[in-house]
Amino acid sequence: MRTAIGSLIIAVALAGAPLANALAKTTVSDAWVRGTVAQQKTSGMFCRITSTSGGRLVAASSPVAGVVEIHEMTMVDDMMRMRPVAGLDRPAGKLVELKPSGYHVMLMELKQQLKAGDTVPVTLVIEDKDGTRESIEVNAQVKPLATTKHDAMKPDAMKQ
Repeated sequence: MRTAIGSLIIAVALAGAPLANALAKTTVSDAWVRGTVAQQKTSGMFCRITSTSGGRLVAASSPVAGVVEIHEMTMVDDMMRMRPVAGLDRPAGKLVELKPSGYHVMLMELKQQLKAGDTVPVTLVIEDKDGTRESIEVNAQVKPLATTKHDAMKPDAMKQ
């Protein structure tokens, strides 16, 4: 009897999984983090975000970092500058890319070295236009320290 009930619960849970994915307003793909050397305390996470409803990326967190912020890199007076931003707009139906030399998630006060081949859990917090928040769990693949935005976009680099 217990086996039948357990099987029924599992079947119901699995049947609901595709529905839950279909209802997701935001999807994140091709997530990766740049690897670090042993004493390095910062890195960046990059990915592609699409949304059916629009809104903003308003926060992020990760157990591998003491501080996680959304950052923007811009060219100012012929010098690349990085600064934290309060959020990143996500227009409905449009792809938003977090990439080197642009918007990205900054991982600071790293608690460990990030080695190529490992994965880093990152939670992104998305806020819809009505103020509803959605948390998205991402497992970002750690790429070698020397990975550039062009390397990351190659087909072999996207496999996770």
